[in-house]
Amino acid sequence: MIESIKNIDLKPFNTFGFSAKAKEFITCTHIDQITEALNYLKQNPQPYLILGGGSNILFSKDFNGLIIHPQLNNISLLKENNNEVWLEVGAGIEWDKLVEYSVDKNWGGLENLSHIPGHVGASPVQNIGAYGVEAKDCINTVKGIFIDSGEAFELSNSACQFDYRQSIFKSQLKHKTIITSVVFKLNKQPKLNLSYGPVKELIEANGEHSLKAVRQTIIDIRKSKLPEPEEFGNAGSFFKNPIISQPAFNTLQNKFPKVPHYPIDENNIKVPAGWLIEQTGWKGKNIGQAGVHSKQALVLINKGKATGADVIHLANTIIDAVKDQFNICISPEVNII
Repeated sequence: MIESIKNIDLKPFNTFGFSAKAKEFITCTHIDQITEALNYLKQNPQPYLILGGGSNILFSKDFNGLIIHPQLNNISLLKENNNEVWLEVGAGIEWDKLVEYSVDKNWGGLENLSHIPGHVGASPVQNIGAYGVEAKDCINTVKGIFIDSGEAFELSNSACQFDYRQSIFKSQLKHKTIITSVVFKLNKQPKLNLSYGPVKELIEANGEHSLKAVRQTIIDIRKSKLPEPEEFGNAGSFFKNPIISQPAFNTLQNKFPKVPHYPIDENNIKVPAGWLIEQTGWKGKNIGQAGVHSKQALVLINKGKATGADVIHLANTIIDAVKDQFNICISPEVNII
């Protein structure tokens, strides 16, 4: 049986720590409860939002509708062979708990994605990524429910249309599904991905080549650069790294020879948004209680009393500064409500 809570404060449900009221809020710990919640929505038509860990969302105002909060917390071993294992993981599991679990089992694939906040259900939506790895590299299938029909679905990796911070759940299926679980295919004989320079350097310096060493190294790096939400409210990387054409990059490199970059293919180059922001002078700067973190320019922070509107104003100011200086458009990775 589901319970609809009225006028709940969403501060505990978003890592920015913004206070915003939701007209109604339903927590679902089983798939049957999700079906009940969808039936309730049909009987009480209103705006709705599927909210997981709240680590990639910015509430700019109260939400005048229903929030469905999936909390499916199961991990099941579906099958395995000599080389691989398939895990079905509930959407409500904390992402880093899954990474920790897989590393403890010595199953490789997710270790480079350590210490990323949020829930498993968001991982295919955003195609989360870090340090040379993306969630799509290990996702086998995504399971869920269509909101309008209430029917179950199962999408293969290719059907999810994964791209850089992109998936079908942010395009054709945006606001049309609730993800209930994700099936990951992990390696029993893992090969370490040390393509990201600082990770490789630290691993080589420590002399231990293992999944646990990679995980701990990445946790240490992230903690050195990123504030914990308990310290300053934030949603991790606020902006996506822009991808520009080769000619545009050539122009940029002529002016800034040391610009960091990562080739995507023969025609496109990814440039770190944090570097662009830092060059504009915004790193460590504030507008009121909304600020840019002093150690990582990609991260916008709530210094204690900022509102969602304050952070949006800061973000738009930074976007304009990058456009003016580099003629490059950066866009938010965070979902603004």
